[in-house]
Amino acid sequence: MIETKRLILRHFEVNETDIQALFSIFSDEKVNKYLPWYPLETKNQAIEFYHKHILPKYEEEKGYYFAICLKENNIPIGYVAVSGEDGHDFGYGLMEALWGQGIVTEASEAVLDFLKSTDMNFITATHDIHNIGSGKVMEKIGLKYQYSYQELWQPKNIVVTFRMYQLNFDNKQDRVYRGYWNQYPEHFIETRLD
Repeated sequence: MIETKRLILRHFEVNETDIQALFSIFSDEKVNKYLPWYPLETKNQAIEFYHKHILPKYEEEKGYYFAICLKENNIPIGYVAVSGEDGHDFGYGLMEALWGQGIVTEASEAVLDFLKSTDMNFITATHDIHNIGSGKVMEKIGLKYQYSYQELWQPKNIVVTFRMYQLNFDNKQDRVYRGYWNQYPEHFIETRLD
């Protein structure tokens, strides 16, 4: 568990409150617009989502998945996740009613402080070029733009241009993760990020 001025970052649990919160987060069309899956339609899908995407990170200790909770009630309002894969992909989401209050920035900074104490040397984060707000959060918490690439996103079956950002925790500031660059033939470096 991690605490900040306003937040508690903890594991999601399989209980009515957390499952309802997961459903609220992942059923919202605006929250899920830039995520690789469709909005959830039932609480049973929220339970399935937990077992497929969250529980393995806890059981295998590969990556992290934090519930963002307000201290006043300890109910999840969003998440910060870090994959256990080579790119250490960093991602976040928050209920729309709480956008614009610095909550994701506060939670992300706390998770980054935690990650610096692990054996993770760097993280990457990507955002759809149309999701300007997510890019601003990445820059605000210290990630630097590296390159862009196009991916046919499944299961939505749409071509998305992503910007890839990176933050190195060690002294290798010139390290750039090339996984997405090598995987997707349509890649390039933008000179202006508008």
